[in-house]
Amino acid sequence: QVQLVESGGGLVQPGGSLRLSCAVSGINFEIWTMAWHRQAPGKERELVAGISGGAITTYAESVKGRFTISRDNAVNTVYLQMNTLKPEDTARYYCNDRLGTLAWGQGTQVTVSS
Repeated sequence: QVQLVESGGGLVQPGGSLRLSCAVSGINFEIWTMAWHRQAPGKERELVAGISGGAITTYAESVKGRFTISRDNAVNTVYLQMNTLKPEDTARYYCNDRLGTLAWGQGTQVTVSS
C-alpha cells in the first residue's frame, strides 16, 4: 500500500525559506521518479519539480533558481528546499510521481504572506 506523508509547510514572509519533506512507503522508491506538485485555491494542480532515481532534476520555470528538489534513497524521502518565497508560491504542496499516479497524501500548506 502506497503512502505519501508530506510535512514542513507553514507561514513564512516573502523572501523566506521552507524545507518540505515527503516520506514514501509502499513502492521501490529508489527507481521511481518523484515530484512535488502544488495547488492554489481555485487553480489546477501544477508540477513544481521532479527528480529521477538517478537524481536528474527538472523544475517549473516559475520556481527555477529558487527551489531545489532532492532525495535520500536510504530513508525513502524526497525534499523540496524553497528559497526566496513569493506570495504566489502560496499553495498546498504534495509529493507524487511526475504524473500523479500514486495515491495522493494530505499535502502540506505553504502560505507566503507579510
